[in-house]
Amino acid sequence: MNLTQLTTQELIYIQSPFSNSDEAINALIEGLYQKGKISDKSAFLNAVMQRESEGPTALGEGLAIPHGKSVAVNEAAFAVATLAQPIAWNGIDGEEDVNLIFLLAIPEAQAGTTHIQLLTQLTTALVDDEVREKIIHAKTSEELLGLLSQAIEEQLEPTESSSEVALLEKAPVIVCVTACPAGIAHTYMAAEYLEKAGKKLGVKIVVEKQGANGIEGRISVEDFDNATACIFASEVAIKELERFSGLPTIKVPVAEPIKRAESIINEALELAKKTPRDMTKSHKTATVENKVGFKTELKQALLSGISFAVPLIVAGGTVLAIAVLITQIFGLQAVYETENSWLWLYRKLGGNLLGVLMVPVLAAYTAYSLADKPALGPGFAAGVAANLIGSGFLGGIVGGLIAGYVMRYVKQYIRLSPTFNGFLSFYLYPVIGTLIAGSLMLFVIGKPVAFVNTGLTNWLNSLSGSNALLLGVIIGCFVSFDLGGPVNKAAYAFCLGAMANEVYGPYAIFASVKMVSAFTVTASTLMAPKLFKDFEIETGKSTWLLGLAGITEGAIPMAIEDPIRVIGSFLVGSAVTGAIVGWASIGLSTPGAGIFSMFLLTENPLGAFASAGIWFGAALLGSLISTLVLISWRKHAVATGKFAI
Repeated sequence: MNLTQLTTQELIYIQSPFSNSDEAINALIEGLYQKGKISDKSAFLNAVMQRESEGPTALGEGLAIPHGKSVAVNEAAFAVATLAQPIAWNGIDGEEDVNLIFLLAIPEAQAGTTHIQLLTQLTTALVDDEVREKIIHAKTSEELLGLLSQAIEEQLEPTESSSEVALLEKAPVIVCVTACPAGIAHTYMAAEYLEKAGKKLGVKIVVEKQGANGIEGRISVEDFDNATACIFASEVAIKELERFSGLPTIKVPVAEPIKRAESIINEALELAKKTPRDMTKSHKTATVENKVGFKTELKQALLSGISFAVPLIVAGGTVLAIAVLITQIFGLQAVYETENSWLWLYRKLGGNLLGVLMVPVLAAYTAYSLADKPALGPGFAAGVAANLIGSGFLGGIVGGLIAGYVMRYVKQYIRLSPTFNGFLSFYLYPVIGTLIAGSLMLFVIGKPVAFVNTGLTNWLNSLSGSNALLLGVIIGCFVSFDLGGPVNKAAYAFCLGAMANEVYGPYAIFASVKMVSAFTVTASTLMAPKLFKDFEIETGKSTWLLGLAGITEGAIPMAIEDPIRVIGSFLVGSAVTGAIVGWASIGLSTPGAGIFSMFLLTENPLGAFASAGIWFGAALLGSLISTLVLISWRKHAVATGKFAI
């Protein structure tokens, strides 16, 4: 195995004196950049820090595997550092001491290639305690590279004895799926730990990896037939979930097997004893998982529905925006309004994505989050019903929840012999769910929701002066509080709901405020570079461009480093921006257009030119205020020793 296609000796740092994780990551990124493996240090750093914010990359036993998927990666690669002294790193149980770091650079478009396969083999080889210990104590980069190559070669040559094979043939079978957001490190390491623990316990562990290469090690029909239990170690949705129906199931985060694989397997075996698999009832599934509260479940369902609806909303808004821009630039108003003309068709295409499909898609995938695939049909039906009775975006949310919980009940209590599974899944479930959820929306719950929706619409339309200003402050703070997280998404849902009801002010506030955090990062690092770390300065070089596109996530690396001062400064400027746009009664009817939104603002007494100036000027003013506040707070923190550069 020639690892030189993934790394070089110049990318291997022996006994490095790094003092913290940021310093280590930036040094390894610099090495990858110098060797031409990545084209944009800032963009790749953003990808790595985004992954760091999603979950631990310190995997125990002194090993950390930070990684990032980005278009800035020219080719799959990795850099390695062994450390002279351990440093603290975010791990499964809080901060862990780390003395071996592998930084993986993964191209977004290369899943499934040989390079990615090499990376997965690399991470799997590091599970072996002896291999890892030898690598940590390697004296030269050449020695370390040789140890890695040897470990991967041995990994590709299984050495199970005939006696081990015979024992496993008689052992209980547990089928497993591992899957993580990036689809590389955790996916394969969790699988390796489960397999090793299974051999130790005398249990046959069959693991299917759902990673960057797609489904690998697909579980065979024979293994499914012999399985007594199932383990899902995952942070993302399991593909083809229906295959596992009827199996007692343990659900854990993907990093858990790295910490306690043996205890997870024992839990699965105990569950199988208490609730044996019933082969005659394929939809009877016993499940043990980390229980979430009712409020958390509702939040997850809503965010799931919104996430599936966002591509449709952005596409519809952008198509509509393009049609409007072409009309305004070339003076084609007559063509725009002529039925079946090319501009009229584009207008209808974008408008129908928003006005006709948005609510049913929101409802369907909210229901899907609660009850899986059988809830999709009833969810779409509930969304269509919401449109019919005028309950709008709010009705779509309520309808999706109704459809999800109805189908969860139906799946639990309406079951037939396996002979009738096709009839059950493709006829009985969707018909029953659609009739119940649709009827509840049309004749019971939908009407009061429509009444509330109408009242909310009228209230929003009546806002002016100080009331509109206060609404702007609230939306502004929500947008920048967690930079694309649940609070931001709540504001997004509210503004989309208002837009669906033809109230355009809230979304204009939302779109303007979305630029503030990104502009602030760029401006503050340019105005006072001595107050910011190198990676923050690198981040600032590109965030202004993300701000123009209406993307808040570019500010996350800086926010993670210094959350109180950074987020606090964002909130101050965002409140000012939101207040100005709200007070000016500016509206926006096309979502997802970024800076182009300033050309698509709805008409108001100020006129189109003044509205555009106020809308963008509010974003710039809010950014300036946030920048000055952040510089002031950071300067004080540095001077008093509360923050170290």
